Amino acid sequence: MTIDWLPDRGIRRTVRTLAASGVTLVAVGAVLDAMWLLGIGVWGVIAALGIEIVYRP
Repeated sequence: MTIDWLPDRGIRRTVRTLAASGVTLVAVGAVLDAMWLLGIGVWGVIAALGIEIVYRP
């Protein structure tokens, strides 16, 4: 049985938060036809993916 290392949980929570907020902003931006919201959302998803790729626990 393995025990999760506390920093791993923090990184996973950060990645999930960035991805969820990015997807939410993309959806809201698409509904409101606001390109700036779409852009922020896409960069949030890119940041989440970048952190996930670089920090592989």
